[in-house]
Order: sequence, then structure tokens, then C-alpha cells
Amino acid sequence: MSERFKELPEEKQLSILRAAIEVFAKYEYKKASTDLIASKAGVSKGLLFYYFHNKKDLYLTAYAYVKQIITEGVADSKLLEISDFFELITYASMKKIKILAENPYIVEFSVRSFYSDKEEISDDLKMKSKEDMKQNYNQYFNKIDLNKFKETVNPFELFKMMIWLIDGYIHEQQMNNKPLCLEEISKLLANWTEMFKHFAYKEEYI
Repeated sequence: MSERFKELPEEKQLSILRAAIEVFAKYEYKKASTDLIASKAGVSKGLLFYYFHNKKDLYLTAYAYVKQIITEGVADSKLLEISDFFELITYASMKKIKILAENPYIVEFSVRSFYSDKEEISDDLKMKSKEDMKQNYNQYFNKIDLNKFKETVNPFELFKMMIWLIDGYIHEQQMNNKPLCLEEISKLLANWTEMFKHFAYKEEYI
């Protein structure tokens, strides 16, 4: 994020970021119009590029803002108290799904960023996705009870598998133009948790 953009009043920052998220959600990166973003944000295109070095800088700033919204919505005091791996990932996932269900443009933006390929921002997104996953695990799963796991199981690898399942559900719903259903994902999570518990936990913890 550029220093010039940081100096803007928060209301104006949010106006630009929300306009960027909406346009990048509706169109693939190459076809997303910065003229349209500027128009929706109520600024000139020249002023938009006064705040950002280029289109890529604007996109990555919007990406960071989406990450912030989800992180702040998920990471509450209760999350930090949970020590069971599956309880923690279920709690965090349900909160994330609720946020996405209430913010459709964020869902569309996330889906496009996930499937971005051969775009100017694709390599950056792949790298950030890997970094974010590792960071989230280290930050929020550092208090889980590792004694419950079988010696052959790597909790971080299991974490990645669960995230891929959940994100896959979100992307499938979006591509099929179906809403995110909290009740449905709750049932799916319960089924996945039961299956993975038998694979990952020692007998006495199942």
C-alpha cells in the first residue's frame, strides 16, 4: 500500500477499495477497467494512479484488505481459547463462511484470485496464498493439543487439506451461482471432521 493512499481519510480509502473489489470480482484481472473503478469510487483515473503505482498495486492492496476483513471477523477471543484442532477449524470456517455470505463481492473476488492463472498478478497471488496459509496456521493453531494426533500425522498438512475442501465448496457454490448456506456447510464440516478424526487422532480421542 502506497504512503499516499494511507494519507487519505479512511472513508475515501474504503470507497476506493470497495470499488476495486467489486470490479475485480466481476471481471478477470486483464479485463477489469480502472476507469470503472475510478468512476465507482468517485475519483478521476489520474488521481487513482496518484495513489497507486499501477493496476497491480491496486489489486494487491484490495487483496490485502479482503484478507484483513476475513481475519478480523474470524479471529475473536474464543478462537484463541480452542485447543482441539477440529473444533478450531470448524469454528473459524463457519465464521469465515458467514462473512463471505454477507459480502458477495468478496466471494467473487476470492474465487477469481484463487483461479487466477497466466495473469500479471498470478505469481504474486500464489506466493501470498502459501504465505497466508502458513501464517494463519502458526498464529491460530499454535495452542492445539498435539498429543491427540497419531505420530504419522502432520497437523499442518491436515490443516491444508481442510482449507482446500472448504475453499473448494465456496468456489463450487459460486461457479454454480448458488448462495453460501451455513446449514449445509455445517453438515459438511461435521462429516469431514468425523472422517479426518478417524484418520488423524489416536483411538482414545475419537
